[in-house]
Amino acid sequence: MSVVVSPIREPLIEGGKTYHQITEDICSPTEKAPNLAWMIAFGLSSAFLGLYIFTVAWTIWFGIGTWNLNRTIGWGWDITNFVWWVGIGHAGTLISAILLLFRQRWRTGVNRAAEAMTIFAVMCAGQFPLIHMGRLWLGIFIFPYPNTRGPLWVNFNSPLLWDVFAISTYLTVSLLFWYSGLVPDFATLRDRSQGLRRKIYNAVSFGWTGSAKHWQRFESLALILAGLSTPLVLSVHTIVSFDFATSVIPGWHTTIFPPYFVAGAIFSGFAMVQTLMLIARKVLKLEEYITLQHIDSMNKVILVTGTIVGVAYLTELFISWYSGYIYEQYAFYNRVLGPYWWSYVGMMACNVLSPQVFWSRKIRRSIWWTFVMSIFVNIGMWFERFVIIATTLARDYIPSSWSYYVPTWVEIGIFLGTLGLFFTLFLTFTRVAPVVAVAEVKAILKAGGDQYVGPNAKPHHHHGHDEVSTEAHH
Repeated sequence: MSVVVSPIREPLIEGGKTYHQITEDICSPTEKAPNLAWMIAFGLSSAFLGLYIFTVAWTIWFGIGTWNLNRTIGWGWDITNFVWWVGIGHAGTLISAILLLFRQRWRTGVNRAAEAMTIFAVMCAGQFPLIHMGRLWLGIFIFPYPNTRGPLWVNFNSPLLWDVFAISTYLTVSLLFWYSGLVPDFATLRDRSQGLRRKIYNAVSFGWTGSAKHWQRFESLALILAGLSTPLVLSVHTIVSFDFATSVIPGWHTTIFPPYFVAGAIFSGFAMVQTLMLIARKVLKLEEYITLQHIDSMNKVILVTGTIVGVAYLTELFISWYSGYIYEQYAFYNRVLGPYWWSYVGMMACNVLSPQVFWSRKIRRSIWWTFVMSIFVNIGMWFERFVIIATTLARDYIPSSWSYYVPTWVEIGIFLGTLGLFFTLFLTFTRVAPVVAVAEVKAILKAGGDQYVGPNAKPHHHHGHDEVSTEAHH
């Protein structure tokens, strides 16, 4: 298949790699003993994982009374964290599915880690509504299955039930997408290993041989799953926003929630991918595969979605004023100037103002700036969820029931613990599977390698290669 090569497009693979070098570079982190940086990171995340197990056990043993929820604020840190984690889980499928359908080559460096991140983030998110039930063992009642309880079924009118459907579907499709992409790479690892390790990789690679038939099926499946995932990216966070938008509480009952939640989810998800990829490329020495071009492209998406989120915030403020509805006006006045003003300022500063630095190409391509901004964005998106939930509930229609919510050590511990769970899973993943998709990087080598494209391309590479079309030279 001929590949159209742009003479001005920047290379996506640096270092003049051959196919063999790509295999060696990307597979070696899973085969060698972990380095010191990995060991330190794993030790830290495991400590937070221990905190997670302890605080969840404490909550189940002593009940939800260990949290600071009260009669006014029935949703606190738990639902804030739930929406935050679901949002982070959005970028992976977006990078894989939508960019695959649009044939964006730069996705190949980051899609594998982003898909893994999606799965781990959704696993972190799904626990919060379950723990929030108070009686965890009653979680079985949220699934609509034929039962012997007569007409007692789940409430299909409740967006909380739609959440169960949306998130379980999303997790299933993301898992399939991620795993099917891993199969060729597992087969590569199988062929490079011996003994028990070889048997395990043989089992998980499903007898992949790399025949033309296998590749044909592989690419068909990728396209089908991408087609299924794309509407899911939009639907999942839309349904999460319905948890708020279908209520009658001022500040929540707005039609702008679905699109602005989706934009916010992509915004926070891409920021988390940046955080992870910048650490991974340094620790696993993948700088030649996750290049400044990848980081630049990701930052452009962060800039666009951050601006959309900023427009949504200003639209909300304008509509609340324009509506002439005093309760709605008060809800927003309270957000901006009430007791939680600091969280609103944090949200605006981190989500609307900070991404604007990415208008500068120099900053977009700076590792240090990108890393700091990715952390800022995720702090800001956490504040956004907290502003929507806590500030709106803290002051409702009846002044006598107004209250101020501060989380207890148990709630803070569960949140920090889920970060530990997330990073422990991600670090374990980097040891058992290639963080960058080997097969997909090889597929773009002749269209994206620096010896074929860009300023350092060697002209003799273009002659005698059927893969590179002559269109690039006209």
